[in-house]
Formats: sequence, structure tokens, C-alpha cells
Amino acid sequence: MPKAVEPAKPAAAVTEQENLHKITSPMVGTFYQSPAPDSPAYVKAGDKVTADSIVCIVEAMKLFNEIEAEVSGEIVEVLVKEGQLVEYGQPLFLVKPE
Repeated sequence: MPKAVEPAKPAAAVTEQENLHKITSPMVGTFYQSPAPDSPAYVKAGDKVTADSIVCIVEAMKLFNEIEAEVSGEIVEVLVKEGQLVEYGQPLFLVKPE
């Protein structure tokens, strides 16, 4: 009988994920990557940020709240899409801290 082949476990990816900082939503609202529809995104994967860098806007009850990185490092991944409804505490970005 042929031996079953187990898929390789991405141990390095899991370890790397554990070292990443999550920027989370401080409220329920709508996620926007840029200040206006025709403007570029505040940040994208690969961009460097500082603790006070604005990374996105979360709109709640017609108020546009600028969200800061709160950590210095490099944006690894944007976890939500433009116009997506986000929940309180939902991760928005993964950052590799410096």
C-alpha cells in the first residue's frame, strides 16, 4: 500500500507570523485605504511606517477616523479590502516591527 504523503508544514511562516504586530480597528466602521477615491493609499505592503504614521481611515457614523500605526516597522500585508466593513479589534495590517 502506498504511503500517504503529508503536506509540508510552513513552520517558518508560522514563526514569522508570530513576530508580526497587528494594527487593529479601534471601532466598527468602513475601511478606506486612502483619504479620497482618487488619492493613493496611505500605505501598501513593503512601506515603512512610524508609530504616528496614518495607515487608513475607518468611517463610523459619518465620522472619518484616521488610524495610526502605533508601531515603527514595515507593512507586510493589508488584511482588508477598500470599503469593507470592519469590526472592533479586527486586524487591518500586519507590520514587521523594527
